Amino acid sequence: MSETILGFEFEKPVLEMEEKINQLKASAKDNNVDVSDEIKTLEEKCVQVKNEVYGSLTTWQRVQIARHPKRPYTLDYIKLIFDSFIELHGDRCFADDKAIVCGMAVLDGKPVMVIGHQKGRDIAGNMERNFGMANPEGYRKALRIMKLAEKFNRPIITFIDTTGAYPGIGAEERGQSEAIARNLREMSALKVPVISVTIGEGGSGGALGIGVANRMLMLENAYYSVISPEGCAAILFHDAAKAEQASEALKITSNDLLKLGIIDDIVAEPQGGAHRDHAQSAANLKVALLKHLSELCELSPEKIEADRCKKFRDMGVFTDSKPSKTKTTKAKIKK
Repeated sequence: MSETILGFEFEKPVLEMEEKINQLKASAKDNNVDVSDEIKTLEEKCVQVKNEVYGSLTTWQRVQIARHPKRPYTLDYIKLIFDSFIELHGDRCFADDKAIVCGMAVLDGKPVMVIGHQKGRDIAGNMERNFGMANPEGYRKALRIMKLAEKFNRPIITFIDTTGAYPGIGAEERGQSEAIARNLREMSALKVPVISVTIGEGGSGGALGIGVANRMLMLENAYYSVISPEGCAAILFHDAAKAEQASEALKITSNDLLKLGIIDDIVAEPQGGAHRDHAQSAANLKVALLKHLSELCELSPEKIEADRCKKFRDMGVFTDSKPSKTKTTKAKIKK
């Protein structure tokens, strides 16, 4: 990307090094001086600094990267990954919610349906998109498109990027909880493959409303959680400023969730975050989508549904390697 990269406090050593390299290159060009050796030395040092900074990111730092204002959103990935996208609008009940975009597209020659949360890039855009927080009509629109995908046997790909569903009075009056609950039920029974990708923030029911999938993928620096770190801190510690502490306890990073069996794959990001190179991030994601879609398309409609249900039923299940006292007693009685 040619735009200036906005940085975080923990990135200062990297940004300062990159700025020095850019200044040296500009000075060499203006003065027609060969400083290639100095530039090479600085670039090698910059690589070392990047490895130190980005190789040991904390959970809170990953949350910050997931919220970066220049991070690619759903429409960015649609443009970079898919062909022939045609957006579909409206829930046929109340309105067209622009916090969720839906449409038909082609992925490497295969027709698919694409659904995703969409944030704005500026104040006007965020007002129009409601900061990516969907109203009930957004979830009803998404469900309408999913049913259309099932009718025409098209796989569904969803992009999750929201702090949560919109909690306003109007949204509640129009059935926010019912709309999300209906999506959970209907998505669980779809006969076509569903792949969900958390590309930034994955917040609570707002994320799950389009996230009941056969395969759940996450970008490396995204997060997925029942509540935001700030919300958790406000409830548990009565202080939203303790969000960093709460984020560690929540286990919300891609690495944590892969270990817990919540997600199925982690998609690598360019070093420093997806905002640093939209094209590379999209290329990595496309490879992952094609891999999982190829596997799912081998299954029958019945097996696709069963696979999805099993995935969610298995979440939270654990086994105890030590036999219980009851089992030991029974064994002795049999002897």
